Amino acid sequence: MMTLTARPSPPRRRLRTGHGKQGTRTGPGQVRSRRSPVRRHGWPWRGDRGAGAAEIVIAVPLLMLLILLIVQFAIWAHASSVAQATAEEALAAARVQGGSAAAGQQRAQQVLGQIGRSVLVSPQVSVTRSAVTATVQITGTAEEVLPVPGLAFPVHVTVTGPVERFVPATEPG
Repeated sequence: MMTLTARPSPPRRRLRTGHGKQGTRTGPGQVRSRRSPVRRHGWPWRGDRGAGAAEIVIAVPLLMLLILLIVQFAIWAHASSVAQATAEEALAAARVQGGSAAAGQQRAQQVLGQIGRSVLVSPQVSVTRSAVTATVQITGTAEEVLPVPGLAFPVHVTVTGPVERFVPATEPG
């Protein structure tokens, strides 16, 4: 019976080339460089060192901007709901029988003083009442988180409702 055995390859010998680069002998008269081709042309090769810091420098400000925009949108939505609640309260005071536009204006100022002066900046309330309808308009801007010139978040709410009036019942006849 014949057995086959693997023949070991000769060990590779290190040698120095003429300009200081180390290499490995791969065959008779051949030398393969162990350094990267980028290094051979004079460019420093450092791998990915520092890439994490560069990514953080770019990613963190963008993430913070996104968070601040979400907070700004939430403040704008809250200011809109404060204006809506104020307008509904003012309308209720203005449209009752015996009510007036001045009563609606006073109620709006009262409600804004209780719930909304910090979120709704420079609110302006307009209450009008005719014989048939009452209308309340509230305008202002939401508080700014990002002080960017020219960037404002306006709030505008208008509610209208019929004026209550007494109508006597008629007798069937």
